Amino acid sequence: MGYDKAQLEQMNSGKGFIAALDQSGGSTPKALSLYGVEPSDYNGDEEMFKAVHDMRARIILAEDFTSDKVI
Repeated sequence: MGYDKAQLEQMNSGKGFIAALDQSGGSTPKALSLYGVEPSDYNGDEEMFKAVHDMRARIILAEDFTSDKVI
């Protein structure tokens, strides 16, 4: 798979940030806690993974989450 020249240029010199929205299951409680969702806010893995899904959805749907700022 080759790289798109515009994407490579954006990675090399663009202003913005790299959005890494994944983590292992073991780090999910910490990621949620840093976002303000405490373990007492959910009950069990199913609710925890729904909370992390909701967190990701809120991030990627934010107006500032565009190709102008996300590398």
